[in-house]
Amino acid sequence: MKIITTALPALLLISSNAYSEDVHQAVLRRLHLPAGFNVSIFADNLPDARSLALGDDGVVYVGSGKEGKLYAVQDADGNGVAEASYVIDKDLYMPNGVAYRNGALYAATVNRILRYDAIGQHLANPPKPVVVFDRFPTDRPHGWKYLRFGPDAKLYTAVGAPCNICESKQDIYASLVRLDPDGKNLEILARGIRNTVGFDWQPGTGALFFNDNGRDHLGDDAPPDELNLWSAKGEHFGYPYCHGSDIPDPELAGDKKCSQFKPPVWEYKAHIAPLGMRFYQGKQFPPAYQNQLLVAQHGSWNRTEPQGYKVVMVKFGADGLPKAEEDFISGWLTPDGDVLGRPVDILTMPDGGVLVSDDKLGLIYRVTYAAQPGKP
Repeated sequence: MKIITTALPALLLISSNAYSEDVHQAVLRRLHLPAGFNVSIFADNLPDARSLALGDDGVVYVGSGKEGKLYAVQDADGNGVAEASYVIDKDLYMPNGVAYRNGALYAATVNRILRYDAIGQHLANPPKPVVVFDRFPTDRPHGWKYLRFGPDAKLYTAVGAPCNICESKQDIYASLVRLDPDGKNLEILARGIRNTVGFDWQPGTGALFFNDNGRDHLGDDAPPDELNLWSAKGEHFGYPYCHGSDIPDPELAGDKKCSQFKPPVWEYKAHIAPLGMRFYQGKQFPPAYQNQLLVAQHGSWNRTEPQGYKVVMVKFGADGLPKAEEDFISGWLTPDGDVLGRPVDILTMPDGGVLVSDDKLGLIYRVTYAAQPGKP
């Protein structure tokens, strides 16, 4: 990646590392994809790279967690490798979520949403952010936020539970919310959501699906992580009283029944930590991938034998609901249980290729497809 040099202090230089490049190539050789697919490095030297957003000029914006930085990477010549990388801001409070609209970059920290106007014109000299909203809780546990613009042009995000398992004293916790781009008219859309860091709208129906990470310390195989479908304001998805479709919480369920809450439409394996997700709408992948859901499984952190650490495709049926799950990219978890990388978010590019961020290695992969000779 080309290093941009400037005297402006707002731009922090990101240096290359030959050792890291060797490690990255070794990881690439370990990854498994379906026939015809190829994976390469789109951008590296992005410590703690997490959520992704695409500018209308092709610039990719990248949030982070504990690193506290916002990045921009640019593939100006369109060869599939970013030549330039910028730090847009630093010393932020876990700026995980990023979104882009009308020339502005929006970023969600734990307690605020910030806006960087005309960002594409000022990558080397970023403007000071405008504070759009600053009334989210400041709790660090599950405080990192996903951020997207919905079909209604409103900003969507979520406020996680400030604990592993607890009854929150404020309505805003464990909720899915939306607000106007200027920060007004905050609405709580749904409750009972422990920690969602990934959602997307289904092509055709416009239905909002979101991931939810289940609680810890109920064993290696319970409860399942969830894919949920939001339909109407006021829905409750169970946390902290019920997990999955039918697992009452042993500490907090009391006299509550799982039938009182909206169940998930798909159950993942326990502790795989599903994060970023995208319905694939590009034209490059085969038809079998069209409108199917790609999900980054960040991987378990306290399971006896780790699992997850892959990107899967959740396959939907004619009724618009998930029917099956299959591996799309695997290999970050070795047979010996070593973790080589942790996928976080997914972004479809204008050419139909897909980007996948990795916060362990601090890079972004590019996945492309080319039909094999003699095969459709």
